[in-house]
Amino acid sequence: MEIRLLRYFVEIAREGNMTRAAQKLHVSQSALSKQMKELETDLHHELFRRTRAGLILTDAGMMLRNRAEDILEMVDKTEDEFAALDEITGGDVSIGCAESHLIAYLAQAIKEFRLTYPRFRFHLFSADTDPLAERLDRGLLDFAVIAEPPDLSKYNYLIFPGTDRWGLVMQKDHPLAAKTAITVDDLLDEDLICSPQCIRFDMPLWCGEKTDQLRFIGTDNLAYNGTICVRQGLGSLLTFEHLANTSEETGLTFRPLEPALEVKMYIIWKKYQVFSPIANLFRKKLIAMYGANRSEAYTGDDSY
Repeated sequence: MEIRLLRYFVEIAREGNMTRAAQKLHVSQSALSKQMKELETDLHHELFRRTRAGLILTDAGMMLRNRAEDILEMVDKTEDEFAALDEITGGDVSIGCAESHLIAYLAQAIKEFRLTYPRFRFHLFSADTDPLAERLDRGLLDFAVIAEPPDLSKYNYLIFPGTDRWGLVMQKDHPLAAKTAITVDDLLDEDLICSPQCIRFDMPLWCGEKTDQLRFIGTDNLAYNGTICVRQGLGSLLTFEHLANTSEETGLTFRPLEPALEVKMYIIWKKYQVFSPIANLFRKKLIAMYGANRSEAYTGDDSY
């Protein structure tokens, strides 16, 4: 299976139209159609189905699209890394990020690094810990910033200064808005929205067995989308302080949990990872800036 054919297939899947895809790919429609038929023959499955609305993917086509996009992302990343081998003035680094105001420390490191390497380019991917770790393990990310203590058997890590504090975002006229802090008993009759990671990891740390008594009506992985739900009266949002816009015009407010629930942010990378030159230099920059407590945080060797 050729990489070129995968690029053609993905473009057709995105456009839903053979003619438009051929125009974007700068090939003839007949040649593109012929190559897709050959791909279907090689895979022994129909990939597209024609409808009045255009081409839609079959189940086999959906599976191939998921695989193909991952493969092409890895191919592009590998090509970028090899292109950067002789260009230490710049290059690309991919970083997965949990939502946190502590990402400001990452931004500061990038800002300072670009003063020395102005052609350095960064690519951020936002998600919870599990998808970030998965992408890191598959080589699609160079680094990840997560809100859980990392697996020391797999990763080296540094800790950003400060912590994130959990709390409740609610409408300003909510009865709990009159309180200065929110206890677990306050939440027992509330419709709650939060991340799957919060339900699985953070809430059990905070309220133990009472986690099962909380009424989670929905989950999100981006605080912004969660706050939209709160503004529409769907419930209240468990999230980090500073993530939700609680300015006067939003009609929302934040109250911290009591007892306080605070988490650290860890920037991690795979043990024994072979970095591109620019990614390795950026790793050294991170260690120089945030490795003061390296005896506790950094678990790798001294080869930097």
